[in-house]
Amino acid sequence: MPSKATTASKPSARERLLAAADELFYSEGVQTVGIDRIVQKAGVAKASLYNLFGSKEELVQAYLDARHADTRAQVERALTRFRTPRERLLGVFDAQGQLFTEPGFNGCAHMTASAETQPGSPVEGAADRYRLWVRTLFTDLAREAGVADPEDLARQLHLLYDGAGVSARMDRDPSAATTARAAAAALFDAAVKDKELVDAGR
Repeated sequence: MPSKATTASKPSARERLLAAADELFYSEGVQTVGIDRIVQKAGVAKASLYNLFGSKEELVQAYLDARHADTRAQVERALTRFRTPRERLLGVFDAQGQLFTEPGFNGCAHMTASAETQPGSPVEGAADRYRLWVRTLFTDLAREAGVADPEDLARQLHLLYDGAGVSARMDRDPSAATTARAAAAALFDAAVKDKELVDAGR
């Protein structure tokens, strides 16, 4: 009979399914990988998957939400190292660069999954939530820095963030985050200068 410590440390069926989904979906794509491969890798019955998630589409949504949570935690952890609003805003790209150097990096999971799904699906909803978080993060940091139009700057920075992710994957270039960071610094400094000019003209 297994000890209580062994039993407590064993991952649940849900955790095993999500771990299998994360590995297979991220490396091969959500449409390429079927349910049978997920349950085989997770070592659970197919009925358990449907009892826990209801459908493959909802499993994909859960996989994306878990990726979102991990990315958010990593970025928030990285930003604790910076003190000024400018450093924190640019620190988002430092955190992104860390993601690019992780073993098995295969681009943005939300971008690739949304390209394989239908409009209005739960998968699209998960991708939308992730993108809203990125945009809100940039907007809040820009507002904290006191720029005149934080929403406009956030949109520009979001485009840089997306572009860096595509370049890192398509060009196999982890330094894309460093290039995006330099461009973000120029945009931020220009936005601050514009604000100073507007304030001086009052």
